[in-house]
Amino acid sequence: MCSKMLRVNMEELTVTTEEVPEEYEKLGGRGLTSRIVNDEVPPKAHPLGPNNKVVFAPGIVTGSGSPNSGRLSAGGKSPLTGGIKESNAGTPFTKTLARRGIKAIIVEGRAEKDKYYLLKLGDDGEDLIEADKWIGKGLYEAYDELHDEFGDDVEIAGAGIAAELKASNAGISYTDPEGRSTRYSGRGGLGAVMASRGLKFIVAENTKENRMEIKDKETFDKGKKKLANALMEHDVTKKGGALNSYGTSVLINIINESGGLPQRNFSEGSDDRSAKVSGERKAELIKERGGVRPHKCSPSCIIQCSEIWTKEDGKDPMGVLEYESVWALGPNCDIYDLDVIGELNRACNDLGLDTIETGNTIAVAMEGGLLDFGDGEGALKLMDEIYDKTALGRILANGAEFTGEAFGVDRIPTVKGQSMPAYDPRPIKGIGVTYATSPMGADHTAGYAIAPEIMGVGGEADPLDTKKADLSRGLQQATAMIDSAGYCLFIAFAIMDIDEGMEGMIETVNGVLGTDYSADDIMKMGMDILEMEREFNKKAGISKEDDRVPEFMKEEKLPPLDEDFDVPDEELDRVFEEA
Repeated sequence: MCSKMLRVNMEELTVTTEEVPEEYEKLGGRGLTSRIVNDEVPPKAHPLGPNNKVVFAPGIVTGSGSPNSGRLSAGGKSPLTGGIKESNAGTPFTKTLARRGIKAIIVEGRAEKDKYYLLKLGDDGEDLIEADKWIGKGLYEAYDELHDEFGDDVEIAGAGIAAELKASNAGISYTDPEGRSTRYSGRGGLGAVMASRGLKFIVAENTKENRMEIKDKETFDKGKKKLANALMEHDVTKKGGALNSYGTSVLINIINESGGLPQRNFSEGSDDRSAKVSGERKAELIKERGGVRPHKCSPSCIIQCSEIWTKEDGKDPMGVLEYESVWALGPNCDIYDLDVIGELNRACNDLGLDTIETGNTIAVAMEGGLLDFGDGEGALKLMDEIYDKTALGRILANGAEFTGEAFGVDRIPTVKGQSMPAYDPRPIKGIGVTYATSPMGADHTAGYAIAPEIMGVGGEADPLDTKKADLSRGLQQATAMIDSAGYCLFIAFAIMDIDEGMEGMIETVNGVLGTDYSADDIMKMGMDILEMEREFNKKAGISKEDDRVPEFMKEEKLPPLDEDFDVPDEELDRVFEEA
């Protein structure tokens, strides 16, 4: 448990420390960011206007040393979806906040137009420092300069060039264990919300004193051991297992073989060339080039599905090439060259863009005739347009739906304005139900139906069965609580299959909070979070009619399985009507 909240008023340029309200004491991560946004942000507020806020909150167990607990939630009203948004990241930055006893940072108000500041958190207090000298600089360079100025022993959160454009696809970047700008709260445009406040960076000094309190250490330690054992037992998460060996891109071949890996702007579901960008092939190249594999995204990670991708000469380390990034910037654009994909990913990291939204944007631009499918060089030139802040760059930086409308495209794979990730919902129906009904817009992490539908984790579900309301609801509930606890979503593989793992997760939460929650309590808390988020969205003007996939997915059959999205609207509505 953390002991204080920081309120940063960018209009007055003040930082005040507040006691944690009693009603927030047992919240963390997504549960806390969504609660604060719900309590303090008017649902009809303009996302870039004076009344929106961006909130940072470590999870309940973050900073405790529990395995895979290094997650941070960022929250606000999304300029991409127009609704509530929580965007999650694994980074050392979140451990630093938790060890400083910071339960949440609330950034509100707006600084003078075109002025940017840096929030420094140190043992001698909190300060706002002018940051205009970093305007227009890529984040790799900026983070190097910030380390030169403030020392190597700091962690950073930052908004990049895309956020300076107030672009709806601007994410928030965080340091990885080597200090690079490669970890992201990518989805939903929260980088634009941060920059629109006038906040460019948060620089947090590491501290040897851990102010994160564990109320019942015996229960916590018991749960920590159970969870670690389960993670090291499960085939997906153990050392030498699928994620540890090949990273998240192990899914490229798996989803391609299932007929659900979108190609060329969701026009086909598989292509034999996808093997060229698979996790297996990427692992071979990383070994040849002297990169790092496996690697951890945050200090407590024991799965270690991350990596460090380098150029062919072994130089210029970029960071991780995640499955969704490889797919979005690769097969979805008809690009099957990992080096081109790597450079596109590097540009996203440097500009502060979400890779999923960016890949979909490029694919939609290709659909609209701006360049040919497969034109990797042309795709890289589009990134230059964003660097140069041109009119075209501003269109592209606002995401797939905005770009599609600008170029007269009617095949735009979005829900509530947010692009779909790397699973086509036509041959994998359950993930489509999650895309449609999540308060967050199209988001695989909101309720990962791929686990039972494709991987056989947590039971088995026929991916073509249209009755998926109960499955999606349960996964969304569990995910909301995992995000609130501060755990990586990948612990779900172990806790869904191994009872001791689930017990361990709950016991660590109980240990930190001094509570006696059961599994039923945890699921109810997850539903409470979802209902709170849905209520905000309803007040913002989002209705159940927005809980739908795009029209073309109902009309067009996807090769090779020739499936359309035939889940009835009544089944989609049932996700929350029968909760």
